[in-house]
Amino acid sequence: MHHSSGGGLRFASRSPYFSFRFRKTPNVSVDIAPTITLQRPQRADARRNFDALLEAGRAAFAENGSEASLEDVARRAGVGIGTLYRNFPTREAFLEALYVEEIAALVRVSDESASLEPGEAFRAWIDRFLEYAKNKKALIEGLNRESDTLKQCRVVMYAAGEPVLKRAQAAEAIRADVDIQDVLFMVSGIAGVAFTDDAQRERVLQLALDGLRP
Repeated sequence: MHHSSGGGLRFASRSPYFSFRFRKTPNVSVDIAPTITLQRPQRADARRNFDALLEAGRAAFAENGSEASLEDVARRAGVGIGTLYRNFPTREAFLEALYVEEIAALVRVSDESASLEPGEAFRAWIDRFLEYAKNKKALIEGLNRESDTLKQCRVVMYAAGEPVLKRAQAAEAIRADVDIQDVLFMVSGIAGVAFTDDAQRERVLQLALDGLRP
């Protein structure tokens, strides 16, 4: 894929779309962990449009699933369709940006929760992962699941959640015999269920999380 000079994603040295690097992880035994970041335009007005498109896209795909139209996204963002295509030249490029931003949000919550008590930090990260899991299906249907982008996103996601889990385990807030994959599979399963309402989903999630206590 090629991208114009405005904004978009960069990944390692092979992609013009997003950046993949390592970051220090606070309050955990692991010194560095991979992270991923969208490359936004430098000009303030272009950056506002870029962020508005991502916010509108997230809402549109959450509401309408994989059938969401890019024209609707542009309308929600208050920009023309040409602005969308200047930032994201194809539908796949836009979906990729939305997906990467979901993963980047998991990294941010992992870092920001370092100031919380270990159990609270774990719950905060799980709540954000649940949002990601609910949005994932609509986004991933339009992407190549075997692409390097999705593979690297998976690495970053696990690396963001694992130190949060380990810190909670060290504080004896979470049982020691589970790993991050166990936790993510459990929450992903809950995210995929058609609950009666959000209150029921929260009750079931809490029941599952209670099972992780020592």
